[in-house]
Amino acid sequence: MAYKIKLVKSLVGRKDSHIATAHSLGLRKIGDETTQPDNAATKGKIAEISHLIEVTEA
Repeated sequence: MAYKIKLVKSLVGRKDSHIATAHSLGLRKIGDETTQPDNAATKGKIAEISHLIEVTEA
């Protein structure tokens, strides 16, 4: 199983750690989508920026 993650809110004005987390997932601008594996690291990243993204199962 994997997660499909889409950036739905802007990174402008966010904490540096939130921007870095989004970039580590491959999300740079609104509308960007990526598919990530279902593991502990990905779940932690999703939890940190859950207010900026939409997550669905791929």
